[in-house]
Amino acid sequence: MKLKVYADRMSQPSRAVIILCKVNGIEFDEVLIILAKRQQLSPEFKVTDYMNLMVLCFSEINPLGKVPTIVDGRFKLFESHAILIYLASAFPSVADHWYPNDLSKRAKIHSVLDWHHTNLRPGAAGYVMNTVLAPFLGRSLDSKAAAEAEKILTKSLSTLETFWLKGNAKFLLGSSQPSVADLSLVCEIMQLQVLDEKDRLRLFSPYKKVEEWIENTRKATQPHFDVVHKTLYGAKDKFDKQRKMSKPGLQSKM
Repeated sequence: MKLKVYADRMSQPSRAVIILCKVNGIEFDEVLIILAKRQQLSPEFKVTDYMNLMVLCFSEINPLGKVPTIVDGRFKLFESHAILIYLASAFPSVADHWYPNDLSKRAKIHSVLDWHHTNLRPGAAGYVMNTVLAPFLGRSLDSKAAAEAEKILTKSLSTLETFWLKGNAKFLLGSSQPSVADLSLVCEIMQLQVLDEKDRLRLFSPYKKVEEWIENTRKATQPHFDVVHKTLYGAKDKFDKQRKMSKPGLQSKM
């Protein structure tokens, strides 16, 4: 039975899982779960499992109502880092550098992934949510929460620049090739594309190594990186147009 990936490409972790599959030739069926419509939380939302000729509620696949989620035969798994590690371990086509057999290297990758969930993710996701995305998800913008998230994000970018990106290495932990940690963290940072250009420049300009690392990871996973990020790029264009239209003198006259 072919692997199923339940995902929304506006979701940072979803993109990381899809890119890993595509780069390594893992065949899968992608099932779209639209977060903006809160489909991940609806017990009524159904997807058809054509292989078994049965209908499953997404809430039965992942009771926590989150994406990405995978189903590999009878095995169901959620939480993106666990999924990335499982895929890299279970599918022989995945190159060793994504999740090396060397236990010490694996442990280092785990340390980055654990750091991500309590630092970069709340910083980046929190800042984007409270400066751009909230209204589109039925929430209110929160300037105080945005300010707190920006502090976490700035500190995280500094830690990436000075600690996780060692020396002149192209990837995290001094590696010459990307791992699942690089993919997860870069997809997280890519969410900042939806910010106003001035905000992006203000946040990134002090961190040249971070910018180079993002580009290195993008190049190492092409053409899949840009294809999978098309939805995000489209959202960026939409938000940029809205910001231009909201500026004085640019609104259409009635």
